[in-house]
Amino acid sequence: GESSVDESAFTGESIPCDKSVGENVSAATTNLYGAIKCRATRVGSDTTLSKIIELVENTSAKKAPVSKAADKVSGIFVPFVIAIAIITFIVWIIITNDFGFSLARAISVLVISCPCALGLATPVAVVVGSGIGAKNGILFKSAQALEETGKAGFVVLDKTGTITKGTPMVTDIFTTGDISEDELLKIAAGLEKNSEHPIAKAIISYAGEKKITPANATDFLALVGHGICATIEDIKVMGGNLSFMTSNNIDTSLVEKITNKLADEGKTPLFFSTKEKLLGVIAVSDAIKPDSVQAIDDLKKSGLKTLMLTGDNHRTAKAIAKISEVDYFISDCLPEDKEAVISRLKKHSKVIMVGDGINDSPALVSADVGIAIGKGTDIAIESADVVLMKSTLKDVLGAINLSRKTLKNIHQNLFWAFFYNCISIPIASGILIPHFNIALNPMLGALAMSLSSIFVVTNALRLNFTDIYKIKRTIKNTPDFKEIFYENNNCNQKECKKMKKKVTIEGMMCMHWVAHVEKAFSELGGVLVVSVSLEDKCAILSLSEDIDDSLLTDTVNNAGYTVISIENC
Repeated sequence: GESSVDESAFTGESIPCDKSVGENVSAATTNLYGAIKCRATRVGSDTTLSKIIELVENTSAKKAPVSKAADKVSGIFVPFVIAIAIITFIVWIIITNDFGFSLARAISVLVISCPCALGLATPVAVVVGSGIGAKNGILFKSAQALEETGKAGFVVLDKTGTITKGTPMVTDIFTTGDISEDELLKIAAGLEKNSEHPIAKAIISYAGEKKITPANATDFLALVGHGICATIEDIKVMGGNLSFMTSNNIDTSLVEKITNKLADEGKTPLFFSTKEKLLGVIAVSDAIKPDSVQAIDDLKKSGLKTLMLTGDNHRTAKAIAKISEVDYFISDCLPEDKEAVISRLKKHSKVIMVGDGINDSPALVSADVGIAIGKGTDIAIESADVVLMKSTLKDVLGAINLSRKTLKNIHQNLFWAFFYNCISIPIASGILIPHFNIALNPMLGALAMSLSSIFVVTNALRLNFTDIYKIKRTIKNTPDFKEIFYENNNCNQKECKKMKKKVTIEGMMCMHWVAHVEKAFSELGGVLVVSVSLEDKCAILSLSEDIDDSLLTDTVNNAGYTVISIENC
């Protein structure tokens, strides 16, 4: 059969994909309308969804908790102070032969150096920082997430549902002849009101906003992958794509330039006509969120490099990248491709990944910090380290600034805690007694120790007065994306259009040999993802740049195998 399938969970493409006999469909995608009979070629752990879950689990296992410097120092500091106290007692008992005086000096050292301030320095700042984040709808799942977010040099953004709204919307209406825009919209809404297609819903919703009542349509007929037909006021009316118009001998030359421009802007043009002539065009696209452009600009002004990763097609991705002004974009990305790109970026700097879909979850886990949009899928929220409850990109900068401020506050607290001890311990041990006859009473030592803790807590509470959305540029030696994804540094492209090649190999007999081939290809520059099939005796390479076939052949030969053929996918 034929149908339209919503594959946005995997690809991020907001417009449904038309399917006909012989094409592949995946579990966990949604059949919108049309009856289809499918043959299961991959089941259980072999399905695409299971592979995504496996990627998430494997990457999660690789994450190790960051060791806190204060914990390490405390482990050395406490026995060090005890040793100083013992030495102080021995020195003064030898000098004065006064047990009470010597014991008082030793106790003063122990009391004044009690590492309360040192122990409070990190957790109190983390608690205050997390609380400020929660007030602003930014939820940090751990202290590690709060610490790592501000260290990032790259911010990687999903497109659909992150930069864009994630649902199709009417953007443009063009008419031909004497028909008005309202009349065209009335006819279009009448045609689409019986359809469950997301584009149909966008047109009906737009007509509702304009308070236009859909025309009464009869004899409704949906032609999956092409368009729809119906009778309105005894006139046969059609709506659909360009090929549907062409197959019905409708002349579309009047709007050719307009539709080409719309397509370049990442919009989907829909044609409406009677049996004899074209009535007009309605363009639909996944609109950018109102604050996305400003949020991305703020991230760039703060010294961060922005990259858009999307499973959408190159043309649409390029249009959104141009509007949003991200530094770079990569289109046609599958979930494993996104994870591979993140892993590659991590070799150069800390990486933040922002996403909302199932297809983003491997990348969210792989990144140093995964940030999920609050309106996203459960698996994305579960995979992320930070959740933005207000689902706005401006909170990405808020999370980064809050992390930077909190980390700076922790460093201040640790400095003052150490500085206090460096001054107070010698005084408590009696270093001033020979010259000034000043001895520190243990009770005053306890008071000084308490004041140091109060100072650390008060300093942490200053975070409450921080404007987390203020732009403050931080200079980072983060390389440009073209230096990472292209060997030719003279390349001026701002986008990376992912290419695929299929290499058929002779000689692979077991999974050990598969791993050997994967390793050989992975070490080549320009290779994003390697997928080797023992059953099909081939390797599928996802490339960020074209690699000469002779180099691929030499790589296989050096690994001890023979190339049968190389073809573009």
